[in-house]
Amino acid sequence: MLLLHRTVVPGLRQAYRLKSAPSRLCIRACSTNDSFQPQCSSHAISGDNSSTRGWRVMGTLLGLGAVLAYHDHRCRAAEESPRLYTREEVRSHSSPETGIWVTLGSEVFDVTEFVDLHPGGPSKLMLAAGGPLEPFWALYAVHNQSHVREILAQYKIGELSPDDKAASILKTSDPYADDPIRHPALKVNSQRPFNAEPPPELLTENYITPNPIFFTRNHLPVPNLDPDTYRLHVVGPPGGQSLCLSLDDLYQFPKHEITVTLQCAGNRRSEMTRFKEVRGLEWSAGAISTARWAGARLCDVLAQAGHQLSETEAHVCFEGLDSDPTGTAYGASIPLARAMDPEAEVLLAYEMNGQPLPRDHGFPVRVVVPGVVGARHVKWLGKVSVEPEESYSHWQRRDYKGFSPCVDWDTVDFDSAPSIQELPVQSAITQPKDGETIESGEVTVKGYAWSGGGRAVVRVDVSLDGGLTWQVAELDGEEQHARKAWAWRLWQLQAPVPAGKKELNIVCKAVDDSYNVQPDTVAPIWNLRGVLSNAWHRVHVHVAP
Repeated sequence: MLLLHRTVVPGLRQAYRLKSAPSRLCIRACSTNDSFQPQCSSHAISGDNSSTRGWRVMGTLLGLGAVLAYHDHRCRAAEESPRLYTREEVRSHSSPETGIWVTLGSEVFDVTEFVDLHPGGPSKLMLAAGGPLEPFWALYAVHNQSHVREILAQYKIGELSPDDKAASILKTSDPYADDPIRHPALKVNSQRPFNAEPPPELLTENYITPNPIFFTRNHLPVPNLDPDTYRLHVVGPPGGQSLCLSLDDLYQFPKHEITVTLQCAGNRRSEMTRFKEVRGLEWSAGAISTARWAGARLCDVLAQAGHQLSETEAHVCFEGLDSDPTGTAYGASIPLARAMDPEAEVLLAYEMNGQPLPRDHGFPVRVVVPGVVGARHVKWLGKVSVEPEESYSHWQRRDYKGFSPCVDWDTVDFDSAPSIQELPVQSAITQPKDGETIESGEVTVKGYAWSGGGRAVVRVDVSLDGGLTWQVAELDGEEQHARKAWAWRLWQLQAPVPAGKKELNIVCKAVDDSYNVQPDTVAPIWNLRGVLSNAWHRVHVHVAP
């Protein structure tokens, strides 16, 4: 009936406007087949007052209205050319104040009125505001259905100008000119080198983080390596045999798969900055992600080269194929005891979530060290060696170390502190967002929790009143094994909003199986590099009246 109403009533209005014209009306009805010539038929309308003639008149008017409505639609579609917009115009419409526009292919849509109706929530759609939908639809295949496209079609306002080509990366002397294209949802903390994190509303949408939005931590330009010519050099022990391994050679080792969470040492650094200035990228709570990794176990490769556990201290040093203009490569190391332990499951990974490693994440081979800070997971791996001391790399000896709050840049002694390996227990809230307005009644709080060294998260406590009272959240995700809990636990809590409250101070803290717990404030753990930031995570929200 709604469709009939939309079709007939506008036509009837036009018919009645034409009723004042002479009583003999000629209607041109266009065929949907453009090969047919329009036919013209005449309908006489007279003023007979009989009921039969009245019904005939009404039938004629209804038919006339439908034909006119269809004719009007066909003619407007044929005569009106779509309005053209530039990408810059689309980018300028990215908020409720300016209107929210998106593109799909060459088409432009004004989805301002649809944002609040989006089944995945307004915040998800807002991630694409002012830009293309394709990167987000690639994450959520449910969008690639005809009925979704039909809904979107209702909001079309024009097309992209064919003269406005997408920006291309020109080859220049810029060392970052060949960096890969990144997902637009990522929150960029630096472009050169590229460092970015997923927004909180996407971070815990899935237990396994999709490759395009996995947080990215680069220290140097991304190398573009040829998998056919790639070689990994593994230095053998004195009197042993060094290895020069191609990708095919690595494939010959037993393939091992594990789910591992990687976290940057600077995750949540921005909270330390708010307390007191630190040096480093302003990471929020998104410098952490989880993937299913596959590759050869490092212990198998080292054994093939003739290495074995040493009675004296030894370290496995990794060197990447990324380098600065002086030729200095990124490097790091881990203790040999960890590298040689099959239970530690250290990988030379060549797959991420069932696919070859993306370039930003180390293609073709990277190190994955479960339970250890992300800085030791060297990407674009070029060389492995066993040394009596840890790596002499700047990032091993002069960075990624923790210090007392009393230490400043005038008094810091990097040799006095050990390099970060295992990370402390951590948790954060990803829903709702800080500053958000929630509905009264019930609130759903979501987030993640993880602890280094394979220690399992056994509990997450959540408070709605800043830590005065607590509730226990429900843990989701894969079952964790003792001493091998390499991946995070996602968690959520559904709780009633206390009556009369106009705002909530939501807090979370995690406890691991060694009963390590997060400190309540940043002050006692502040350090000049802003690393190891794991105080209670706090989110302040407003309650709608």
